[in-house]
Amino acid sequence: MAETAVEAVRRYLQDVIAAETSFETQLQSLAHEGGDDFEVQALFFAHAAETHRQIERLTARLAELGGSPPGTKSSFAHFSSLAPKIAQATHRPEERLVQNLIIAFCVENGERAMYEALATTAQAAADHVTETLAREIADEETATAEKIWHFLPSRSKIAYNMLTVGEIDPSVETKAGEHRILDENLP
Repeated sequence: MAETAVEAVRRYLQDVIAAETSFETQLQSLAHEGGDDFEVQALFFAHAAETHRQIERLTARLAELGGSPPGTKSSFAHFSSLAPKIAQATHRPEERLVQNLIIAFCVENGERAMYEALATTAQAAADHVTETLAREIADEETATAEKIWHFLPSRSKIAYNMLTVGEIDPSVETKAGEHRILDENLP
């Protein structure tokens, strides 16, 4: 049976709310796995708080459309939970941190796609309020993905330094890989 435009937008909103609820929990978990990297922990905690505010905004919009919050996980939330967390058990804490940053970056970009689908559906349904909300939140996800990306090079170098501690002085902060490349190019 075909849905009305409002029913389609409500269903998309419910899926997005379910996914964001799952992501909020995942972000809290990633923050607690941050070890002693307080900058990355703060990023994950801040994004968990932002996600909570997004859920509130989405839930309010859903209520305005006569809908109620979902009771189950969305397929997008299930997709993001497939990340290989168990394989990390044997990795060093620095490597797990890098992997968590990669997972978070992937989730943020997946959320951007999710919000594009919601915005496009709302636009097709002539629901400009939901479309605007989806695009605003997509912009927030883009900004968070950029913040996560900012940490990837330095935390990857730290992990590398810790893995190769016998070869490279780990006290050379995060520039060891760059120095090695420069040294190889000297006459």
